[in-house]
Amino acid sequence: MGLIMLATTHRVAAGLLSWRAWETLRSADRVLARGDQPQLPYLREAGVAVEVVDREAPELAAELVAAAAAGTVVWVADPDGDEPLMRRVGELVVHAADPVEVEVLHGSYDLPGARLLDLVSVMDRLRRECPWDRKQTHATLVPYLLEEAYELADAVEDGDHAALREELGDVLMQVVFHARVAEERTDETRFTVDDVAAGIVEKLVRRHPHVFGDVSVADADEVNANWERIKAAERAAKGGERSILDGVAMGQPALSLAAQLYRRALRAEAPEELHADLGEGVGAELFAAARRAQRDGVDPEAALRTVARRYADRIRAWESRERDRRADGED
Repeated sequence: MGLIMLATTHRVAAGLLSWRAWETLRSADRVLARGDQPQLPYLREAGVAVEVVDREAPELAAELVAAAAAGTVVWVADPDGDEPLMRRVGELVVHAADPVEVEVLHGSYDLPGARLLDLVSVMDRLRRECPWDRKQTHATLVPYLLEEAYELADAVEDGDHAALREELGDVLMQVVFHARVAEERTDETRFTVDDVAAGIVEKLVRRHPHVFGDVSVADADEVNANWERIKAAERAAKGGERSILDGVAMGQPALSLAAQLYRRALRAEAPEELHADLGEGVGAELFAAARRAQRDGVDPEAALRTVARRYADRIRAWESRERDRRADGED
């Protein structure tokens, strides 16, 4: 005898329950659920007799506790957790004259990544019901994606793990947002968030034959060499590589762009004179600095950012001293 609260998650398709859950449902004296419980059609299809009740939590809790005193009762909880009902059942059991055992049985569990389904659902609703979200396009969203990416970089550099978690969510939201916009198109350019995920999964598997295939590698350098060969083969399969610069994002920060251009040129064994005589002035000097950093194995963008952040700290310290000085003068 006792009350079993059968908990399920809406992130797993209804009807996919654990073996213990099915055994419990079939052996119980009574099984009860609300009429809109998503599991209901599947329980009935499996031959489980379910009593439909649609009473409020206080009345329903009293009925469940009373029934549990006479036999084994299963309540198929709502996917949202049925917190008001659970709380009321707990209150009744604590003050019951006769002890009643209450067990929470999880009939299904979230898989890793299951909350991504919630994000997709929320984004879908925002796109339909929020005037601001509804009017956005790929072009209007780009500044926000860049901003969130820079804020993510700041969190990493600061070593702020709480901020990192939040900023990763903001970047992820931008990815889902773009996919939701693309889903609305009706021509051959349409794609969904599942297409995005499928594409990156296929690419990762294809570019890691030492993990998903039978290729052996000695170290990370060999992994990188294989990666570049696979990328070259992918470009050739798309119709041939028209330029060694194909795939370079020209809109990235200038120092990073200069370093990547130089890296591509070196990889193609371009002649040295190609890198010389780029003119005079600050731009040419910065490009030369980017080349030097690339040769030294240094990311010029990260190096300059480190110095810039150090300079920002110096400015803040100076501001603090000035405020203190002014405060002392006022006294």
